[in-house]
This record gives sequence, structure tokens and C-alpha cells, in this order.
Amino acid sequence: MERMRLNKYLAHCGVCSRREADRLIEEGRVEVNGTTAQMGCAVSGSDVVSLEGRRIQAGDRKVVLAFYKPVGVTCTERDSHAEKTIFDLLKYPSRVTYAGRLDKDSEGLLLLGNDGDLIQAMMKGSGSHEKEYVVKINREVTEEFLEKMRRGVYLEELGVTTKKCRAERTGMFTFRLVLTQGLNRQIKRMCLACGCRVRELKRVRVMHIELGDLRPGEYRELDREDVRRLYRECGIPTK
Repeated sequence: MERMRLNKYLAHCGVCSRREADRLIEEGRVEVNGTTAQMGCAVSGSDVVSLEGRRIQAGDRKVVLAFYKPVGVTCTERDSHAEKTIFDLLKYPSRVTYAGRLDKDSEGLLLLGNDGDLIQAMMKGSGSHEKEYVVKINREVTEEFLEKMRRGVYLEELGVTTKKCRAERTGMFTFRLVLTQGLNRQIKRMCLACGCRVRELKRVRVMHIELGDLRPGEYRELDREDVRRLYRECGIPTK
């Protein structure tokens, strides 16, 4: 965790708003490393922050982020061969991990969170959670091609036939695809099996969460209702 102002840290932990955090600090109710905190101070991951004797940690609150992964960025936490990873761009004050990957040359919506159970549930193929993509290929999109994609495509390398999906043309060389499974390089393999290659690939939705107006490299923290809905749809009980 990079150093950040204490009021922002308390807000990220879900304790209160930044304004309320300022009041708590001013009243002397917050301590850093056993010493009463001062207004405007900053903390890092090695500091112990307490409110009225109770330690406050970022992991105390269930957090889900919507992140726009740019082209050229690798989905990994550690890779000495990767030029740039998502965590080189994503500067969040607590540890999060991603649900589902995007290839280095693909872009779009990536969901990250600090609850391993939720991440696992979102990635589980049996959940049939929808993921929506905008795809550009190297030939004209025809109805015959779309119908092949919709019915399911046999992938010889994996020895499986993909599940039925939704596909609709959006331009001469582009189409929108909604999948309910996440095989390795699935869309590229499907297109290749249908005689074409993917030129551009962008994920624009995961379940009910949309990419929206995020720009490459930006993220937003999902609000409480969106997070609760993710838990419900993944079958995980919440308080």
C-alpha cells in the first residue's frame, strides 16, 4: 500500500466518510502506531491504525473494483517477463485480486475484489455468468458466421464445443458477443475455427457491471448495492 492521507484510508476501509474521518481525528479518537493521530497525517501498509482501540484494516470491508485494462497490460500479480502488469497501473490502498483474465492484446472491463470467495464464484464456469464483448475481425461479419458462433463452435485444441451464446452484428467487421463460459482464449479460438482472426477485443460487461465511461487505466469502486447484487447472483450470503 502506498502512503495516503489518514482520512482517505478510513474512508477506503468503510469506517466513515472523509469528512467524518476528519472529525474523528480532530476529536483524538484515532491512533496510528499507538499515538494519537494528527490532522493531515499519512499512513502506509506498515502502520497500525486504530479507532477507539479497534484496529482498522482495509480488508474489513468487502470491496469490488471495475477496472479498464488497456491493451499491452498483462493480467498478473508477478511476472518478471511482463513489461507492464495491471498492478503497475492500479494503485489501490488494499490488496485485491482479479476475477477472470484478459489477454495482453485485449482490453476492457476487469473486476477485482478483496473477497476470495466472491472472486472464485465469479470465475466458476458452472455459474454461467454473462460476459459481453465487442469484437473486430479481419473479414466481413455475415449472418452465417454469427449463426455458427451462436450454435457453439467445436474447438479442436481443447476438445470441446462452446456453449450457445448471443451474437449480433454491429458493423461491417464488428460484432457483439455474450458468453456464459470462459475457456482459455475462447473468442479467438472460436473465430479461428470459423475462418477468421480477431483484430480487436474489448470486454464491456461482466454480469450486471458495465465498463461505462471508464478510460483505459482508470477504475471505480462499485457501490454497496452493486456489490450486494454480485453476492446474491453468485449465491453467497451477505449480512
